[in-house]
This record gives sequence, C-alpha cells and structure tokens, in this order.
Amino acid sequence: MESIGVLMTCPMSPYLEQELDKRFNFLRLWKFPENQKSHHLKLHSDSIRGVVGNATIGANAELIGALPKLEIVPSYSVGLDKIDLELCKEKGIKVTYCPPDLITDDAADTGIALILAVLRRICKCDSYVKNGPWKKNGDFMLTSNVSQSLLSFSF
Repeated sequence: MESIGVLMTCPMSPYLEQELDKRFNFLRLWKFPENQKSHHLKLHSDSIRGVVGNATIGANAELIGALPKLEIVPSYSVGLDKIDLELCKEKGIKVTYCPPDLITDDAADTGIALILAVLRRICKCDSYVKNGPWKKNGDFMLTSNVSQSLLSFSF
C-alpha cells in the first residue's frame, strides 16, 4: 500500500511535525535545496495528498499544479491569503484554517500578562534573584503598581 504524503511548506510546531512524521510520508519543503525543490516535488507528486502551510507560506498555483493528487490544504494559521483559493475550488481541493476568533481570548490574556510583566518588571526581578545580585545589592527596587494605573482595553 502506498504511503500518504504530506508536505509542510515551512517550519512550524515541533509537536505537529513529530505527529505528522509518525502517520505519513512527511516531507519538509524548506529542507529541500532551492535548486532541487521541483525535482523532489516531481519525485513525490503521486503520493502527496496534503500541503500544510501557514500565513507565511501556503500553497500557490505553482505548488498546487505540481501535485496532481492533492486533496487538502490545511493552513496552520488564521490567514488564507497565501493559498490560491480559486484554484483549490476549481480542483476540488479542501482548504481548512483557524477561524479568526479562535485565538482572540488567548491573545487578550497574553496582552494582560505582558502588561503585568512590564509594569511589575517580572523578567528583571526573576533575573535579579536567579543570578544573585540581591546577595550583594539587597532588595530589588519597587515597581509600578498596576492597581493604580488607568488601562483601556478593547476586544
């Protein structure tokens, strides 16, 4: 039985790469030397059923055209602008992506965490304790009080 090929266009989550590697004939496009990419695509074109891309490098017409058995293009990001949607529709290739609101709450949480980290100088304090200057210099100087700050948020 022929192994199903999955092509990833650029480095992403190491976990995602490991899982794809376990389940498929997993190919990393960025690891092919630039002058040999078309050769490698031609070599594996009959096995590649999926192209995993993101907002940086998706699946353009040239890549889609080189893969006659392509069935799905999942985008590991919110954006679709790096995928030739018209060509995918024309060829019946499914396209999936992360809906825009999927990470809104996480982005807001991260924003608040960063505000706290900056105002309370969390990273600097951590370094001060871990690297030992407190032994010689004493306590870390006071930081800004977040509760006395006026912050405006929009979601």
